[in-house]
Amino acid sequence: MRRRLKRIGVLTSGGDAPGMNAAIRSVVRKAVYEGLYVTGILRGYAGLIDGDTRPLDERSVADIIHRGGTILETARSDRFRTPEGQDEAYARLEEAGIDGLVVIGGEGSLRGALALAERGVAVAGVPGSIDNDIPETEYSIGFDTAVDTALDAIERLRDTALSHSRVFLVEVMGRDTGFIALAAGLAGGAEAILVPEIGFDLEELCRGILASYKKGKRHSVIVVAEGAASAVELGAKVRERTGLDTRVTVLGHVQRGGRPTGFDRTLASQMGAAAVDLLLAGDPGNMTAWRSGRVSAVPLPEVVTRSKEIDLKLYELARVLAI
Repeated sequence: MRRRLKRIGVLTSGGDAPGMNAAIRSVVRKAVYEGLYVTGILRGYAGLIDGDTRPLDERSVADIIHRGGTILETARSDRFRTPEGQDEAYARLEEAGIDGLVVIGGEGSLRGALALAERGVAVAGVPGSIDNDIPETEYSIGFDTAVDTALDAIERLRDTALSHSRVFLVEVMGRDTGFIALAAGLAGGAEAILVPEIGFDLEELCRGILASYKKGKRHSVIVVAEGAASAVELGAKVRERTGLDTRVTVLGHVQRGGRPTGFDRTLASQMGAAAVDLLLAGDPGNMTAWRSGRVSAVPLPEVVTRSKEIDLKLYELARVLAI
């Protein structure tokens, strides 16, 4: 039985990710196609509590599929983290006549979606995070673009590293997980990849760099997830211990912006439409997930109570190929 909905809301929360606009577009146009009204909620849960909304239709989401960021904007809300703030958010949804809500964001955003679901709101989550650390889905929206951005930087830096016989340390995002570092480092042929999940020995790292130079290699690129070490501090130690010309590049928030890749646009489009289908089918309280080449649904409690680990086989492969 398809649920009798009249109006759904959509919001983006937490850190922005390339492809969020494609997801918004998909949610809106799928909903309109199904005869629903759509309310866009600005600034995530903060905007929901404040009642900061605007109507969306098929024309209001035209020409956004290729844009990074999010047209609905995003913010973090300390008020929403409290039971009182969540009650306020629920009240605003009731006042606005919103029968279902699509939440696009990372793990914290999905925890917020579950809090609303436990209060009786029909919610569907869509995973959007460049870190790709959301459990139960192989990919989250924005990860592919972030890796592509980091890879482009690595390749450019390798050119100058080779020209000047330098060691380059490239710091990428990943405070708690090393998904970006591992994917970009493997694809970019990095000589070493440092991730938060696996400790490293500074002396061993330096010995490896020097050994590669003795074998004729005249440059090295080390990819460092921000949660594994400060590339700036580590670069100084590498320079001191090896005597090699060592430079550091911190990519920072440049990884969040830019045009989403074709994969992220396609992923976001499928997930956004699937979220609307979940609400229409009367099956709320789920997150859309990418598994084995297709979109499926995972209960939100399973998402927020589990963790996602990097593929140690990929990490070992990167180490082997760096010889």
